[in-house]
Amino acid sequence: MTVRPAPARPIRPMALAAFALLAAAVAGSPAAAQTFEVASIAIDDLKAVFGTVESVDEVTARARLTGTVDGIEIDEGSQVEAGQVLARVVDDTLPQQMAAVGAQIAALDAQLSQAQTDLARVQQLRQTGTATEARLDEATTQVTVLTAQLAAAAAERDVVQAQMDQEAVLAPVTGRVLSVPVVNGEVVLPGEVIAEIASDVTVLRITLPERHARFIGEGDPVLVGAGGLQAAAGEDLREGTVRQVYPRIAQGRVEADVAVGDLGDFFIGERTRVFVSAGERQAIVIPAEYVYSRYGVDFVRLESGEEIPVRVGQPVPELAFRGPPVPDGVEVLSGLHPGDAIVPPGGADAGEP
Repeated sequence: MTVRPAPARPIRPMALAAFALLAAAVAGSPAAAQTFEVASIAIDDLKAVFGTVESVDEVTARARLTGTVDGIEIDEGSQVEAGQVLARVVDDTLPQQMAAVGAQIAALDAQLSQAQTDLARVQQLRQTGTATEARLDEATTQVTVLTAQLAAAAAERDVVQAQMDQEAVLAPVTGRVLSVPVVNGEVVLPGEVIAEIASDVTVLRITLPERHARFIGEGDPVLVGAGGLQAAAGEDLREGTVRQVYPRIAQGRVEADVAVGDLGDFFIGERTRVFVSAGERQAIVIPAEYVYSRYGVDFVRLESGEEIPVRVGQPVPELAFRGPPVPDGVEVLSGLHPGDAIVPPGGADAGEP
């Protein structure tokens, strides 16, 4: 007896449509849409160094006269404007010199008036033939000499007045006062420091080992952390730019200045962490949301549902990526390989971790 196989049943159109809808639903499920393919990408190898807040220009306001300091109007930490009066150096002899020069000018002015009167009289007598030519020349010379002496005395008065104007010690730049090494009543000489001022333009000065000097250049971006006690509360990275690289290596280190916006709340000399690029390397970076922990061990879940223990490194800022960045990315040091497909924990076809 021959057994014939049952004929295959044709697939009904309604069943075919339901199968297509199911396949589309599986393909469009959240787990499939959130699958992340692991790849080795190029990132900058960021190194942390300490940067010190420095003023671009630190200048000194100095005395220009010998005298006594009087009327100090600033203190350490004061904000000053260029041209502002910081203090005065009073020389008690200058008013006396001014008075003496003034009396000399008054005397010369009177003598010049008398000489001009005599010259006019001699000129009239010369026209009548009563006065000699020598007498006329003598009167003319006397007027010329007194005029020159009066001009010299006026110039001397201007010199004394200029010295009196130099009693005021002015701020050479706009900035913050760092130190005031003198007190009221102190006698100072010309050139002595009255105040040290840091200009408002501040930078972060960093020092790098000379092996990293070839990786840094003007215009390179860097990351700047919080300064002082703020760093303990949580690092808030800001972007900065290398402003200048000094062409000298001292004791195996190279210096560079980093320009960062809004350094007004930093103290001069305060230290903060700066992350600079020390070359390019390959790394595996995945979004942090794909990593979950159990009993102190970090895991990721493959698309197949298998759990893989991984060792997670530091978060990778977007500035470190040479190509398109991975949002909220963390570096995976071990456990994953390029080409792996991972899904977030709690995926539809993976179950809760």
